[in-house]
Amino acid sequence: MTAVTLNLDAVTKLSHDQFWHLALANRDARLELTAQGQLVVMPPTGWESGKQNFDISGQLWNWNRQAGLGVAFDSSTGFILPNGAIRSPDAAWVRKDRLEALNPDPEKFLPLAPDFVIELRSATDALKTIQDKMKEYQENGVWLGWLLNPKDREVGIYRLGQDVEVLRWQSLTVNEATLKGLEDSPLILSGEDVLPEFVLDLKEVFDV
Repeated sequence: MTAVTLNLDAVTKLSHDQFWHLALANRDARLELTAQGQLVVMPPTGWESGKQNFDISGQLWNWNRQAGLGVAFDSSTGFILPNGAIRSPDAAWVRKDRLEALNPDPEKFLPLAPDFVIELRSATDALKTIQDKMKEYQENGVWLGWLLNPKDREVGIYRLGQDVEVLRWQSLTVNEATLKGLEDSPLILSGEDVLPEFVLDLKEVFDV
């Protein structure tokens, strides 16, 4: 099943507080709120996407534990973006100094855009929907975002203030790709300056 967007204009436009209580009353559902007040209901993923996402989150957690530069979050975390939308990336990271300066209520959604986000496209997700979500992150101040698309074997890299870069996975091993001059094949992604020395190995995601 794909995510379902419910238009609430005929009833009311949910406030952030109302959405918070709605989410609390439906803990088993993964919900988001668009900037236009539409409620997005996302069904559970299939087992393969669940495995892939767990691997991605685990790599981010392991790097963050060693680097100690910020806080990593899983897909259950809600972020209130500057445009008013409440989004829950599949994985996210925020610098420690930003959290300390904000001193947010630990029981509420985080009222900021993460520094880094990952969205993983499952087999039933509409690509344009996720691309629009990534552009929204970019427009709201996320420094670096990755759209991992195993279905089409592509990675979209979204950098703040820049055009989207799309890398296409080649049916080659890392050594073969290097020999053929295809080092940009997205088997490994760098966290660049946003997540220093973080490297995401995508072999599990792309089933290499």
